[in-house]
Amino acid sequence: MGIIVQKFGGTSVGSVERILNVANRVIQEKEAGNDVVVVVSAMGKSTDELVRLAAQLTSKPSKREMDMLLTTGEQVTISLLSMALIEKGYDAISFTGWQAGIETESAHGNARITNIKTEQLRSELGKGEIVVVAGFQGLSIDNQITTLGRGGSDTTAVALAAALGADKCDIYTDVTGVYTTDPRFVKGARKLEAISYDEMLELANLGAGVLHPRAVEFAKNYNVPLEVRSSMENERGTMIEEETEMEQNLIVRGIAFEDQVTRVSVIGLPNELTTLSTIFTTLAKNNVNVDIIIQNTTSDNKTTISFSVKTSDLEDTLQVLEQHKNELQFERIESESGLAKVSIVGSGMVSNPGVAAEMFDVLAKENIEVKMVSTSEIKVSTVISQQHMVSAVDILHTAFELSKTTARV
Repeated sequence: MGIIVQKFGGTSVGSVERILNVANRVIQEKEAGNDVVVVVSAMGKSTDELVRLAAQLTSKPSKREMDMLLTTGEQVTISLLSMALIEKGYDAISFTGWQAGIETESAHGNARITNIKTEQLRSELGKGEIVVVAGFQGLSIDNQITTLGRGGSDTTAVALAAALGADKCDIYTDVTGVYTTDPRFVKGARKLEAISYDEMLELANLGAGVLHPRAVEFAKNYNVPLEVRSSMENERGTMIEEETEMEQNLIVRGIAFEDQVTRVSVIGLPNELTTLSTIFTTLAKNNVNVDIIIQNTTSDNKTTISFSVKTSDLEDTLQVLEQHKNELQFERIESESGLAKVSIVGSGMVSNPGVAAEMFDVLAKENIEVKMVSTSEIKVSTVISQQHMVSAVDILHTAFELSKTTARV
């Protein structure tokens, strides 16, 4: 007997019928002899509906009150799922995030988990109860209800698994596992049997929506085995763990992509050692997240720094820069929207030089201009025109033979 943590997202619990289906999946794990902790999200689009209601009252809602509002969505789900389990003859008890002992920073809207007090959960598991916990939420040190931001239920599940020393954490979604790329866009996309923490973390950070990066980071730091599985189909999913033996000869394991990217160029900056630190410290202090960065020095000994941001953050980015123009001493700002980021990821790239060159060559043959580049040991990211995003993913998926279970070495 071990402890299994299961997480079910909003789609998986989007109706009474689906909640009953989730109850059956939970019961299967309980009948297998395991103690079970279930983490659930709010039903379907209920969080969006709560946001819509708030927007009808104010354009700038209090972050504290938004946390108070949004956490009610998960509270509905945990009580309904517990009722379903009890009706089926099983002992179950629901807990909000704070009742479950999840402590967070004092940051509304995007708090990080700082500690989990597991005594209550262990006590209920010891009684044979199935414990159902609300994802996405916790309690700050000053007794304020907080939310964990996008993907917060994934993070809740993995953090609970780590704190409880669980044997495994299963993330149930509306897909059957982690794919080489998004199967909605590329017909040849293939489900991976296994992938490493590092590869999954890169894919998640680069736009693959199947898992949130913070959840993968938790799993890697605490060595929690993850499996991404379908909530509707009873089949094996994709294992995420430290080292994977399967498909080791695949140089590239997956392709991630995201649209709505904008390139911002700050032109005519002083060519000084402190220029980079000054500009990006200024942006960071104003909560502007920057991605790919390029620096060029011009013939007149001035510096141009270009970086990418989400298009939704462009207005805030420009405002911050203009407010600090005297301090930064730049001449002008240019921006280009309508861009997308396409990235290849694979641990095999470490020992196989030339992968980036092949990527650029494939894109060049299709007349796709690469506007920005960022690399690490296991990924290459390019910024291209958004209109070419899907075709670029498709041709790269073919070029690196990702539809096959084995590839050239």
